[in-house]
Amino acid sequence: MSQHYTTDQRTGPRYVISLPVRAEWDDDASGEHVVVDGQTENVGPTGALVHLEHLPDVGSRVQLAVMREGAPKVSAVAEVLRIERNPAQPLAALQLMNASDEWRGLVYEPSAPHLQHYEYEIEDD
Repeated sequence: MSQHYTTDQRTGPRYVISLPVRAEWDDDASGEHVVVDGQTENVGPTGALVHLEHLPDVGSRVQLAVMREGAPKVSAVAEVLRIERNPAQPLAALQLMNASDEWRGLVYEPSAPHLQHYEYEIEDD
């Protein structure tokens, strides 16, 4: 009996959180510059799974910005690792090409469940 193993290349846990994002890329097929807003499904230390109405091609590069009050909070270049073309929820798995301390400090670490709970307690006081 053969066994199949898959190796998980993740560099840390993913945190389920919905953050507003904007993705931009040049579409290879049409040549047009695409700008689309969406939401994260989860974030990791070097990437994110994002819900976008229009999906980039696998292998393409995307400029990803996590937004705050209509302006970019953090911006990074990401590569599209895979896409899910579910009409109800199209998703793109993105790996940051230039993962930085800024991403970890402003997006990833504050998304941790224990930190979210703590922040909400402070806001409720």
